[in-house]
Amino acid sequence: MVTDKPPAPPPTLEAMMRPDELTAAQADATRWRYGFLVVVAGIVAVLVAFGAAVFASGEFAALFAGVAGVVGTIIGAYFGVQAGQSGKARVEAELARSQEMVVRLAAYVGTDNAPRVIDEVLGRRRS
Repeated sequence: MVTDKPPAPPPTLEAMMRPDELTAAQADATRWRYGFLVVVAGIVAVLVAFGAAVFASGEFAALFAGVAGVVGTIIGAYFGVQAGQSGKARVEAELARSQEMVVRLAAYVGTDNAPRVIDEVLGRRRS
């Protein structure tokens, strides 16, 4: 088929990465939102149980110490997990970008020139 338009240039690597980064950001925001809701629900449940225990026993100080420990643990775990997942997601995105770059470069170099390019970039392999 003959057309008057020249073929479109291939998309750049940056243009190809945009949807993945957008998806990762949306997943990160969703994880934070739902994680926050779970933490709030857990804290509310602990506070309701605390109120019922104080009402039934009349002791406040001993029960408050237990509640403070549980609430602190829940909040600390939430932020610890979120920070860990965020770092993991960044590393996985960088790995995917690097892997795609390697495949593109390997396709560009070709099998005939690969040993020479590898020797120039990485140095000669020692046996």
